[in-house]
Amino acid sequence: MIEIKNKSGKVIVTVDADTLKGLDICCDESLKGANLEYANMEGANLDHANLEGANLDHANLESAYLECANLIGANLAGANLKGADLTGANLKGADLTGADLENADLENANLKGAKLLGSNLHDANMYGADITGADFTGADFRDTNLDYTRQNEKTKF
Repeated sequence: MIEIKNKSGKVIVTVDADTLKGLDICCDESLKGANLEYANMEGANLDHANLEGANLDHANLESAYLECANLIGANLAGANLKGADLTGANLKGADLTGADLENADLENANLKGAKLLGSNLHDANMYGADITGADFTGADFRDTNLDYTRQNEKTKF
């Protein structure tokens, strides 16, 4: 059994399993402020999950489903998001420094003010994403779809 705790140590979710790989916790389940640092959630279904302010530092979310997930202010620094579905996800103010988003789907995602310094966005789909004020300094944009993204003079590449 795995207990997922928030930053103050309170148990917020209990999972009757020995791994979080393939976790299915979608549809308004709250992991707000959860400490999931280095967690292996490869292929997890987190569609519509509330992960606001969660610590996902270096978490493995490869091929995870995070459609319309609330990741406002989440720490995803160094996270593996290869092939993840982040369609419509709210990543406003999130820290994705050094994150691997290769082949990730960020269509219509909200990345306002997000930090993506040195992140890998190779072959990612960012069609229609709001990247207003986001910082992509040193990011790899090879073959990334940036069509119809919303940005302003504060967006850094």
